[in-house]
Amino acid sequence: MNLDSLLEIVNRKLLESSNRPLNSAETMVLRGIWQHQTYSEIAHHEGYSSGYFTNVVPPELYRRLSSLVGRRVNKKNCRVLLESYGAAQELTQKIFQGQGHALFSLPLNQEILPPYPSGSIPLDSLFYIEHPCLEQQIYQEINKPGSLVRIKAPGEMGKTSLLLRILEYANNQDYRTVSLNLEQVDEEIFNNTNKLLRWLCAHVTEELELQPQLDDYWDEDIGSKVSCSLYFRGYLLEQIDAPLVLVLDEVNQIFEHPQVAKDFLSLLRSWYEEAKRLPIWQKLRLVIAHSTEVYVPLQLNHSPFNVGLAIQLTAFNLEQVQQLAQRYQLNWSKGKQAQQLMAMVGGHPALVHTALYYLSRGELTLAQLLEEAPTSSGIYHHHLQRHLATLQEQPTLAQALCTVLNAGQAVNLEPMLAYKLSSMGLINQSGNGVSVSCELYRKYFTEVLSQETLIKN
Repeated sequence: MNLDSLLEIVNRKLLESSNRPLNSAETMVLRGIWQHQTYSEIAHHEGYSSGYFTNVVPPELYRRLSSLVGRRVNKKNCRVLLESYGAAQELTQKIFQGQGHALFSLPLNQEILPPYPSGSIPLDSLFYIEHPCLEQQIYQEINKPGSLVRIKAPGEMGKTSLLLRILEYANNQDYRTVSLNLEQVDEEIFNNTNKLLRWLCAHVTEELELQPQLDDYWDEDIGSKVSCSLYFRGYLLEQIDAPLVLVLDEVNQIFEHPQVAKDFLSLLRSWYEEAKRLPIWQKLRLVIAHSTEVYVPLQLNHSPFNVGLAIQLTAFNLEQVQQLAQRYQLNWSKGKQAQQLMAMVGGHPALVHTALYYLSRGELTLAQLLEEAPTSSGIYHHHLQRHLATLQEQPTLAQALCTVLNAGQAVNLEPMLAYKLSSMGLINQSGNGVSVSCELYRKYFTEVLSQETLIKN
């Protein structure tokens, strides 16, 4: 799809949702991205100041596009996400045209087609399952000066969808918000505390639409941690007139860099403690999301993981699965089908969504789905293959999973191996030991890991 066609689609949808299409400057930024230009190059070509195309136009553009496509958009992923969005809109249009007036003869309470469940769930989606008590608890916490919220769950359990709603709540309170995903950090940056803290300061500055002044505050004689704190306290927090909700997603990415992790995590803890004595730090409300237990050895008084509000996302319960099935227009009111599905996937949100999507389309029965689920021909084929590829690359990890699969009860694993399997969502903590997280993984990996070619002693 060419850019002009895509801009047509984006402007049409923006008009529907916000009554304002892209302005000329926003369009210039997108054209520059398509031509692989830097913000400075775009500004020079269009005759604008560099700061305008660095600090003013992009943040608002990405905010609007993120709201439109239901995913966090930035310069790096903008083209991929918009092209995917445009293709989906074109397909929907073809469905309407191909079926003519037939769609309008559907019962009023019948949806056309549910979206394929992938990534975070958009704010306006019917298919988001609320956690009323949990969400209300988080909202109340971030209203408190200098607060810290910690959200933990394996991948694909709904962390990012929840974070979208936390940010939406904060925006509705007229708070300033910045959301950073540590998956986007280059490996080279993760290996150096100074580079990581400058990355953090630079991105927060950009998101707040301020002029970068890192070099005015950075001093190698006092160290990067103190320099970073001075920059936040003396510049960023002073420049804003409302609380700042700073969301750090996928913080577990830093855990495999122990020394940098110790520096970074202890710094976050120090900001939380500083809020108790310095009012300026009370403007900062931290939300930290990670997918595993922290294995980095930290003294208790240096860790942010034993203070603040701790939130653990868990699998769906029976009532939630039934509620979601109803939204997919499946008649599961008696609960038998929901119980059968949960017996296979254990209430894992992404796996439940995927199953209900295919069942709602009438492409297969629940019996067929459950029979084929733990095989290479089932609906979870790509999900399972992705995990298998990781295990094939790390035979020690595959061997550890075999140990769990072959045990009749919870077993102990070396902490690093348990951490990695937990981050993949393959195991659950059971007291002092671990066990496989659902029957789908037990059946599939018992079969594939029994092959001698995968595990070499």
